Amino acid sequence: MSLPNRVIEALRCSVCAEPVSLTGRTLRCERRHSFDLARQGYVNLLHARIPAGTADTAPMVDARAAFLSSGAYAPLADAVASAAGSAPGLIIDAGAGPGYYLSRVLDDAPDAVGLALDVSAIALRRAARAHPRLGAAVWNLWEPWPVGDGVASVVLDVFSPRNAAEFHRVLAPGGKLVVASPLPGHLSELGDLVLAVDSRKEERLEAALGGLFVRESGVEVVRTQPFSAAQVRDVVAMGPAGFHLDRDGRRERLDAAAGRDVTLAVSVSVWRRAEVREGNPEGL
Repeated sequence: MSLPNRVIEALRCSVCAEPVSLTGRTLRCERRHSFDLARQGYVNLLHARIPAGTADTAPMVDARAAFLSSGAYAPLADAVASAAGSAPGLIIDAGAGPGYYLSRVLDDAPDAVGLALDVSAIALRRAARAHPRLGAAVWNLWEPWPVGDGVASVVLDVFSPRNAAEFHRVLAPGGKLVVASPLPGHLSELGDLVLAVDSRKEERLEAALGGLFVRESGVEVVRTQPFSAAQVRDVVAMGPAGFHLDRDGRRERLDAAAGRDVTLAVSVSVWRRAEVREGNPEGL
């Protein structure tokens, strides 16, 4: 497995920011910095260790893959794909995990190619195999991305960190940002087994993006549906709570969890890249 040509053209050396080319199984820039492709097809561009508890672990990735394959979040994936549309070009998924949402978007965009970015190499082992038009690179999303300016037509952010400045930089003029964010009530039936949703989350989203993006549209995906005991265990173990399952008897309570009705409540919003001018941050 390798990287699609369009992904290679978009990537930059994470040491010197120069363009890269692929020779055999190695990405190289003109300054001779090199990055080997893993046998699974992704490339790790990190050159510094990340703090413990930052990247999803193997059990978390396994739980996420099992849960997503169950179809429980299929309505959300459909909404993300609808929001992204079928425009050609490069689609970057920031925090792609195993590539579930990006793969679904690419199914509806036959002339597009995807780049999955995530700090978890374990997750990207799966993402690199999730779709034939998808390439994957390990990176810390809070750092400047090893991606060229204006190379993407769409950026996806599904339950992931929001680096608004990098979203804006890598998107082409008029490019689209699709954000999926949990609403109050999301997974509420699971109580303290999952992290509570901040009631001001949408307000903070506006504050984070408003200077660089203009909200264009949005939908809410809200439904209550039966979760099996396995789905309950996996949805808890795959998220941030997966780092804390050994605290306060959570693992014992999770192991004893039976199937129950659980609410999916997510906002999917579309934002257009604003043309920022000096002295006019809204670009209006």
